[in-house]
Amino acid sequence: MVRLPNPLRLLLLGIGALLARLGLVGRERAEETTDLALPRIVTGLARMSKSVADTAMVGVALGQTAIAGMGFAGPFWGVSFAVGGGMAAGTIALVSQHFGADDRDELGQVVRSSVVLATAIALPVAALFWLTPRSLVGVLSDDPAAVAYGADYLRVLAVGVPFAVLNQIGSRALVGADDAWTPMVVRSGGAAVNVALNAVFIFALDMGVVGAALGTVVAGVLVTVAFAVGFAAGRLPLVGAFPVRVDWFGGYLRREMLRDLLSIGIPVVGRSSVWTVARFPLLALLAAFGSHVVAAYVISRRVWGLMNAPGWGFGLAASSLVGQALGTGDEEAAERYGREITAFTVATYLVAAATVAVFARPIVLVFVDDPASSAVPVAVPLVYTACVAIVPQGVTNAVAGALDATGDTNWPFYARAVGMFGFAIPLVYLGATTTLGLLGVYLSFLAESVPGAVINYYRFRSGAWKAISRGYRPDAAVDD
Repeated sequence: MVRLPNPLRLLLLGIGALLARLGLVGRERAEETTDLALPRIVTGLARMSKSVADTAMVGVALGQTAIAGMGFAGPFWGVSFAVGGGMAAGTIALVSQHFGADDRDELGQVVRSSVVLATAIALPVAALFWLTPRSLVGVLSDDPAAVAYGADYLRVLAVGVPFAVLNQIGSRALVGADDAWTPMVVRSGGAAVNVALNAVFIFALDMGVVGAALGTVVAGVLVTVAFAVGFAAGRLPLVGAFPVRVDWFGGYLRREMLRDLLSIGIPVVGRSSVWTVARFPLLALLAAFGSHVVAAYVISRRVWGLMNAPGWGFGLAASSLVGQALGTGDEEAAERYGREITAFTVATYLVAAATVAVFARPIVLVFVDDPASSAVPVAVPLVYTACVAIVPQGVTNAVAGALDATGDTNWPFYARAVGMFGFAIPLVYLGATTTLGLLGVYLSFLAESVPGAVINYYRFRSGAWKAISRGYRPDAAVDD
């Protein structure tokens, strides 16, 4: 694994060293986790920075109503990531277990089966977005200007849905094979290209929200092509060797593998869809407060996404390392990895949250060119609330990653659903319909993250995932 000589790696190693001195993690496992998680964290930061740049550019060019329009289109675009993330959870679980068992012949088959399954699901979604964007966005708002912005944005994004899904498959396959460096380079490069294209399309060509969407689509196509070439050739120029080779002319439809991918992936699609589905009633309720509150909420979620980027890396590191340990039949090591990576994640989230809290107002003003904008006094408290709520979200991400590797993907889904539909949405509803007001919106952040952390951690501590993992493991011969 290539070690990145950068300040972020040094920060993570410093956090790991402190936790090791406190006896919360093993030093070697902290370094192993850092090397595997860091590239994915960088990828997450790059991608979320792209989303921040998109929103900030559109806000500067067109104002807070355009930000609200992009926010109304967001849940629909999120469907592609829910689908891709679910199918990719099956991919990383099967790849990591076959890789840990040194069963390399099956790796290409896992990727091909994942590709055909994900594509079959993504194409109808893309067609729906392309054909009916105004009707879809119009469900969430009666503001004609915001709906128009959202519909224009969504129609162009529809073309990028299959590529967004396939990119997640390619990334997770490599991480499962203990290579987080390659997807970091490829996807971070795509995010950089995306930002550059957006600057040209939005400002130089005056394409507004259409330009923001077009930059996303073009970058997604380029990343997909890079993954496809790298898997076929076994390496990619300027990037290096791929640990997984894929013969794209091999078989795609193997019943047992498709069944395993679906059984692991569908609950993860459900879990990812919880946030996507929840955004529909959330945004509809927020629209009752006005477009300025919707814009403030979108801004706070972009900041939340940046703080949550470490969870991408730690969650996938947990999936890969727990899965590889299970591939060798070592359940004790798998449990140790899950527990220690969770502690590492929480410590990292505390650092991120404290940093963002110090600069909350200047961060909000990056999105809104006018300090007197009505969105600012709403967005700043939302960012402070997000800084508190993001810490339990770190627990949720790390433990969910560990459970994904075992095939026990139902409980993280339950955890997400309880937080969103049992607590967060009711609080926003009370805020929109009673004197609770905006306080309900602020509290919804905590209501979203705390129940998930409690439920996921309880499930992992129970050890029930050990029996479930044996049904997916290549050895399938671990003593009870």
